[in-house]
Formats: sequence, structure tokens, C-alpha cells
Amino acid sequence: MSYVGETLSNLLHQTAFFNLSVGNYVMIAVACVFLFLAIKKGFEPLLLVPIAFGMLLVNIYPDIIVSPEHSSNGVGGLLYYFYTLDEWSILPSLIFLGVGAMTDFGPLIANPISFLLGAYFLAILLGFNDKAAAAVSIIGGADGPTSIFLAGKLGQTGLMGPIAVAAYSYMALVPIIQPPIMKLFTTKKERAIKMQNLRPVSKLERILFPVVVTIVVCTLLPTTAPLVGMLMLGNLFRESGVVRQLQETASNALMYIVVILLGTSVGASTSAESFLNMSTIKIVILGLIAFMVGTAAGVLFGKLLCFFTKGKINPLIGSAGVSAVPMAARVSQKVGAEEDPTNFLLMHAMGPNVAGVIGTAVAAGCFMAIFGI
Repeated sequence: MSYVGETLSNLLHQTAFFNLSVGNYVMIAVACVFLFLAIKKGFEPLLLVPIAFGMLLVNIYPDIIVSPEHSSNGVGGLLYYFYTLDEWSILPSLIFLGVGAMTDFGPLIANPISFLLGAYFLAILLGFNDKAAAAVSIIGGADGPTSIFLAGKLGQTGLMGPIAVAAYSYMALVPIIQPPIMKLFTTKKERAIKMQNLRPVSKLERILFPVVVTIVVCTLLPTTAPLVGMLMLGNLFRESGVVRQLQETASNALMYIVVILLGTSVGASTSAESFLNMSTIKIVILGLIAFMVGTAAGVLFGKLLCFFTKGKINPLIGSAGVSAVPMAARVSQKVGAEEDPTNFLLMHAMGPNVAGVIGTAVAAGCFMAIFGI
């Protein structure tokens, strides 16, 4: 009987109940909330489901992301290798390849990115060093892959988890965060402005666009080549019309595989020990401020264009200047349709929306250039 009792006792003490802290239970609860938002509310489920599940796994079984040096068998946890691909900037770059293959750059207009610098200086004031402040400020672009990419390049891997979770969370919460800001800075008359149909874009223009952007941007900021280059390569797959199989693979199978790896590894970086601290709280708050300021700046820039074009630009499309494609453009459409159900702003908003992807990558390149990376 003593053998049976000892065996049962050993089995019982091997369960997670005897090894979890209060913080682990808090993070498990947060993961369940994320799953609820993703599944029940439909907030960016492709992102939140793997992130939330990775968060769930690491707080039940922390060794799933342990490095080989700290593991008992010298091999390391499964998600450690996924996370290494984040640190090496491989997964963020492949995400951009898929985004480029899925995105129509035809409606591209412009996108202001100056708001990122405002968040940078605020982060400095809150105690982050210059590189950490730069990595945090990029959250304002609502671009998860770029946030991960910049944090890795600037050597801020310790902050990568909170930064990535904040960026992806705000991407998912675009329909909640943006509308009040959009309505605050616009009048009913401005929101009801109908824009003229976009001019047709020729096939030659569509093919030249990714080539020219790559040459210009990557020549000026060579460090943006992994992101901008992959984004434009994916778009060239789409627009050339001669590599349909590559375009379909990049925008479907490859994209979804990378999302699974990236999402679960990002979620697994949010163990209670690394996530429940004052730095994380600051990052989440700063990310929200940067995102709100970015939205407001986009709307105000839209108002400026509306003034100069004598009412031909609906300011609402400026809010789509963040990188949450196509969610932010859909929000512009939704808010505009609330004032006039016959108003169709989606394609107009896609211009600044996809410009936001390029603009955020360029901003990341500027930060890397500043720090000599």
C-alpha cells in the first residue's frame, strides 16, 4: 500500500496545481478572456486564438518555451524554437510576404507616421531606455510583425512578448477604440462626404509599384529590406499574373502556417514572471496612447486634405492609416455608413490603410538607422 500511496502522491505532485503561482492563474484568466473575444466577439480570431492559446500553454507548462541551456534534457521546449524564429525576424518577414500577396495597393494614397515619434519621447519620460522606447512606440502603428521585428533588431527581446501582445490586441480592438476618436474629431457633415470613384490603375502601374518602392525605400533605408522587400515581393507575385501558384501559397498556406507559429510563440512569451510587472503595464498604456494618437493624427490629416480639396476627401479615411489591414478600413466604412448608408468609403480607406503598413516599416527602419543597426 505504501508503494501505491507513494506513486499516487508523486503523480499528484507532478500536476500543474502544485507548481502554478497566483500570477499564472491570472494569465490563464487573461488567455480565456482573449479566447472569448476572438471566438465569441470575432475580434481578429486568426491572431488572438493562437496568441491566447500560447499564453494558456506557457502558464500551465512553463517549460514549453524553455531554452536548451535551462532544460533538463538539453533540448528545449517546442515553442522555444518558434520564438527563436521571431527573434531572428524570420516569421515577421514571412508575414509581410503573405500580406503583400493578399493586398491590392491600387487605392494607395498616403499615410502620416509622425505620431510614432511622439510616443517615443513619452516612453523615454516613463523610464525606458532609448532602444526600448523605440520598440514600444512602434505599437502605435498597430502592426504586430513590425513591432516584433523592431524589438528583435534593437535587442529588446525581453520586451518582445508584452510589445507583441499589446500590438496585436490593439489591432483586434480597432472596432472599439477608433470610432469614438473618429467621431470626436469630425463633424456629421464631414463624415457624410461622398468621395469620387477611384481612377482605374493600369497593370503596368501595379507591376512597377512594388519594384519602385523596393528600390527607393530599401536604398534609402536598407534595414527595411526584410519587411518592405518581402511585402513588395508578395505584391509582385499578385500583380505580375505569371506566378499564380506562388501568390496563392504565400497568401494562403504559408501565411496561415506562419500565423500559427508566430501567434503561439508570442503568446508563450507571456509567462506570469515576464508579463505581470510594471514595465508591461507601461507598455500596454503607451501602446494604447500611441494607437489613439495615431488614429487622431490620421483623422486630422484627413481634415487637412478635406480643406485643401474643398470637401472632396472624407476625413474618416485618415483613421485607416494604421497598419491593421483591412480592419481599420472597414471601420472607416462602418462609421461613414452610419451617417449615410449609401456612402462607400472602403476602397478609399484601403489606400491609407496599406500605406500604413509601408509607413510603419519605414518608421522602424528610421529607428534602426538612428541607432546604427
